[in-house]
Amino acid sequence: MELRNLLLICFLITVLSSCSSQKTLQPTLVKSETSSVNKQKTKVDRPMYAMVIHAGAGTILKENITEEEEYYYKRALYAALQSGEVILENGGTALNAVEITIKYLEDIPLFNAGKGAVFTNAGINELDASIMDGNTLNAGAVGGVTNIKNPISAAIEVMKNSNHVMLVGKGAEEFAAKQGLELVEPDYFKTDARWESLQNAKAKEKDTGAILEDNPDWKFGTVGCVALDQFGNIVAGTSTGGMTNKRYNRIGDSPIIGAGTYANNETCGVSCTGHGEYFIRYTVAHDVSAIMEYTGASLEEASQQVVMEKLVKAKGSGGLVALDKDGNISMTFNTPGMYRGYVKPGERFVAIYKEESPE
Repeated sequence: MELRNLLLICFLITVLSSCSSQKTLQPTLVKSETSSVNKQKTKVDRPMYAMVIHAGAGTILKENITEEEEYYYKRALYAALQSGEVILENGGTALNAVEITIKYLEDIPLFNAGKGAVFTNAGINELDASIMDGNTLNAGAVGGVTNIKNPISAAIEVMKNSNHVMLVGKGAEEFAAKQGLELVEPDYFKTDARWESLQNAKAKEKDTGAILEDNPDWKFGTVGCVALDQFGNIVAGTSTGGMTNKRYNRIGDSPIIGAGTYANNETCGVSCTGHGEYFIRYTVAHDVSAIMEYTGASLEEASQQVVMEKLVKAKGSGGLVALDKDGNISMTFNTPGMYRGYVKPGERFVAIYKEESPE
């Protein structure tokens, strides 16, 4: 009943959101230059804007999700895309679109970020988020925060109003308060479903005698967004609650620039989700950009090489969403499913399972 109640809440939110923008969008193209492997300049058509999101990757199987649940999950993804697209189609910046989109996903309890964050072994919610601007290569991040309603906004404040890239714990919370961000009591983030997941994890620990905190499926739900605006700027952001039953103030890849988040106008923007330790070790987000820069590979080729070859060989599970400077999109993952979607002028797509693809 808890999940059904959460889904009903999200449905009501998405219905209200969808009423705000009903017009049919027509494709709008602008010209940009791109380089082939031999550095010859060619003209390509770039959409006026593009945006891609994820809400976690893991063992997400169709047989484990009812048709009703699938409907509500997809409605939530559609609404998140719509919230950012309204910004982009009206000439707004990629930074604003990413913030609005991720805040929407943080505010609904379906995913492992903000309101739906998982619990640590100590029974609290520790939140991480990051942002990167592909135009300036400036970035900001927060880690292990417990009372900031929207960690993605705190990451943006770090990027814009500090000399640092990452702030953590009490210091990050103090900084957020000085910037006037909304703070909440820690129990705001609690949901019964996440609390039950923690109890199940602890029960398995007791039965086996092993510390169970590294199951990647206890992390799926991390949210992320990458946007390209009409000015050609790319911004990437990621937000998460980490892993169920994590200890010792563990921080994963999501707030680490180059691991969970990266953006560069010359190549691409990337947001990752999965077993964070592997994404840190292999600097996954930056690696996609580096492969494109150093070898001339396309976005899809680079994403496939990193996620489906390097990570698979290392036994790292997860995925990423990315878009390049020409508006090409990649949604690559080595797990059975990933909550994902993208939008361009005249196009909108959301999916959960591996077999789903744009028509």
